[in-house]
Amino acid sequence: MSQMKKENEKRANPVLDEQEQKIKEKLSKIEHKIMVMSGKGGVGKSTVSINLAVGLSLQNFYVGLLDVDIHGPNVPKMLGLERGELQRRPDGTVGPVYYSPNLKFMSVEPLLPDKDSAVMWRGPMKMSAIRQFIYDIEWGELDYLVIDAPPGTGDEQMTVAQTIPDAYAVVVTTPQEVALLDVRKSISFCKKVGMPIIGIVENMSGMICPHCGKAIDVFKRGGGERLSEETGIPFLGKIPVDPRIVTTGDAGKPIMAMYPNSHTAEAFERLCQNVINVTQTMILKKKEQEEENKEEEKP
Repeated sequence: MSQMKKENEKRANPVLDEQEQKIKEKLSKIEHKIMVMSGKGGVGKSTVSINLAVGLSLQNFYVGLLDVDIHGPNVPKMLGLERGELQRRPDGTVGPVYYSPNLKFMSVEPLLPDKDSAVMWRGPMKMSAIRQFIYDIEWGELDYLVIDAPPGTGDEQMTVAQTIPDAYAVVVTTPQEVALLDVRKSISFCKKVGMPIIGIVENMSGMICPHCGKAIDVFKRGGGERLSEETGIPFLGKIPVDPRIVTTGDAGKPIMAMYPNSHTAEAFERLCQNVINVTQTMILKKKEQEEENKEEEKP
């Protein structure tokens, strides 16, 4: 059977058509969808995703956090809700787990029988699960949906790109060249699937010594900024190395909430504000374009 025939049969499937329509309806209630991604593992995508989501929620935005790392979901642990329960509603629908009145999240972990259970799924199962996180979960109206993706440019990222065609990307890197090599692949991925990149974040960018107060370039510094200049992609900010990020993550208390006056929390606040500025500008441009189109359509 040809690939085209398979695609035609897929489109003719009434169950899939109904699911697609419901996904569109649910996504229409979410203003901005942002996938936090990187071609490199270990650069702190989950830390950036979580603190970005917490930071936005602290500015009175309604925020959802979707963990699409099926094999290694870290969001529940880092929010202190490893065994958080989904919201069972009177009408039979299911809502995500609440972290705060303004922030709710969804991950595969609440669905597992045990926190140590291994998820041994191939691509189609993972893709189906990610779609169900949107299709079956009642997110309600949100200002931002932050999507924490695993490393690479595989099934999870492709599923997000196909299921949420108006999603943006935030690309996370560390300053060293090895990380930048892989991050460039993420940028290439976004270009190929037509996903706008709203900016680059340089994580682990220097460290403030807790004893002398001087900056120490543990993993170099400035690589993300140079990549921004080379590619023309906005630079959203740099986050320093802070040992408290490890302890707060392990304790399930994001640093934005636990140490709001720290240099690291201030760096995350600047990141959040830059994301807000970029996304609000995009809304204005979209409205202007719609107005121009209306004017052109007039007789």
